[in-house]
Amino acid sequence: MISISAFKQAQRWWALACILIILDWLTKQWANTSLYYGQEVPLLPFFDLTLRYNTGAAFSFLAQESGWQRWFFAVIAIAVSVGIGWRLMKIGNENRWESLSLALILGGALGNLYDRLVYGHVIDFIQIHWQQSWYFPAFNIADSAISIGVVVMLLEGFLNKKSDE
Repeated sequence: MISISAFKQAQRWWALACILIILDWLTKQWANTSLYYGQEVPLLPFFDLTLRYNTGAAFSFLAQESGWQRWFFAVIAIAVSVGIGWRLMKIGNENRWESLSLALILGGALGNLYDRLVYGHVIDFIQIHWQQSWYFPAFNIADSAISIGVVVMLLEGFLNKKSDE
């Protein structure tokens, strides 16, 4: 059974996830209304803004499928979000690094889930490249939060393992 104090401790991490969802939504709305699809707006020699729609997952995985992937990835995002929410209540503030990583992943997963459910695709708009020869797939704030969350989780796991030895 989860205690009231565990629920209260988890609230700060859920609040961080909510802030990420809002920031992600605001930036996607701006990109969707300010950029034409495929338009590249150079900001730095390696950084452009460009509006893209991704019907798949990371790196457009399964984007060419007939549409079933929308619901498949939505179900995965919901399941992961429920699991993360439960884990946040269990650990509260016991492990702040793990909680931070989970909150980042949760905010990103729910940000992209919103797009999938409402639009049928995820709105991407950040483009990193090297000169004109190498382009990283376009991404968004939610993708960034998930990636940073995974890095924090891996570092936390690695550093905890080292301190246990």
